[in-house]
Amino acid sequence: MTLPVAPPFWRARPAHRRWLAAEADSLLAFYEPDLIDPKGGFANLDARGRPLASERVRPLHETTRMVHGFAIAHLLGRPGAADIIDHGVKAIRERHRDAKHGGYFWSFDDDGPCERDKLAYGHAFVLLAAASAKCVGHPDADALLADVAEILETRFWDKAHGASAEEFREDWTPFSDYRGQNANMHLTEALMAAFEATGDGGFLAKAERIADLILRRSASACDWRVPEHYRADWTVDRDYKGSDMFRPYGVTPGHSLEWTRLALQLWALGGRRLGWLPDAARGLFARALAEGWDKRLGGVYYTLEWSGAPRVRDRLWWPVCEGIGAATFLGALDGGAEVEAWYRRLWSFAARRFIDRRDGGWLPQLDDSLTPIAGYFVGKPDLYHALQACLIPLYPTDGSLTRGILGEVKGMA
Repeated sequence: MTLPVAPPFWRARPAHRRWLAAEADSLLAFYEPDLIDPKGGFANLDARGRPLASERVRPLHETTRMVHGFAIAHLLGRPGAADIIDHGVKAIRERHRDAKHGGYFWSFDDDGPCERDKLAYGHAFVLLAAASAKCVGHPDADALLADVAEILETRFWDKAHGASAEEFREDWTPFSDYRGQNANMHLTEALMAAFEATGDGGFLAKAERIADLILRRSASACDWRVPEHYRADWTVDRDYKGSDMFRPYGVTPGHSLEWTRLALQLWALGGRRLGWLPDAARGLFARALAEGWDKRLGGVYYTLEWSGAPRVRDRLWWPVCEGIGAATFLGALDGGAEVEAWYRRLWSFAARRFIDRRDGGWLPQLDDSLTPIAGYFVGKPDLYHALQACLIPLYPTDGSLTRGILGEVKGMA
């Protein structure tokens, strides 16, 4: 049922803001007790937050996103967060890093590196973790940031096209011509975080070049559907299908919602020079929800056909989280009842279907009847998307969440 939308909008209401802060607190409390693995990195947690003995492989994106999440927690004044940050930074530098060839292995277990490939997606999150660690003053943050920035520049960055290459073997031998927007989208996020942390305009310039390629040239030519997969010359490959987790066939509307927020964040950080970014954000948001939202039961379909028809009809938690962030940024830009209605609709679906009131955390996946299933995930995924959904609406939309919290903290000094 849709109820009338009337001011004051939810973001301005003290009770809603308290609810958001409480949900963020609940998420952090779910992960804290058993997160640190004494053998390195962070434990994979089951549905109740207990370590999964059967899941000993620690992927790079999960290690790094936990560092980012608990850096946010530390900035909020959460006791104990510093220990989790330190444990994660140590795992990145000592367990994920390749001391022989440079760069960062995709995963490790108790015995050492497992998947040794060097992936742009993982390296983007190393940069994000390093920037977040720098914001909280971790003593190893500068060295980590300098190292991953050099790797991204010398190994991944394609100056001719203004984007990142995708994947290499352990010794930096290329093994495919695949190019992907997902890694570049997260690299855009990380580059903006690095710019905020260091003031180095080179990071921002790279982020703007990626957005120009993926959004202004590619997505705009596809009626604001974001093409996921590309060939080496950055022509769109509509036939490509990789893993359902990271490289599914077709269109992923959750990424359009993620880009909505990132485009507006990039516009703000760049001094609002690039006037096409707000229009891109509006187009991405409208297209993603017009085609991706299930009008009968609610939720965002995981993937779509190029026609806009649902392909994988399951609902994952993260597209709704990204929709909340997108609606927050777009609502701050344009105001209006329509975007506010989406903000409320997205949060209502998340609260009823994804937040696990019995066991804690968020459920990762629902089938087409909205029944929770294991699907692509074992246990509860890391808190990255859900934590940001809870906190982004509480802070200004002129930069990242980390920037917003730091601004508030400095204002109190």
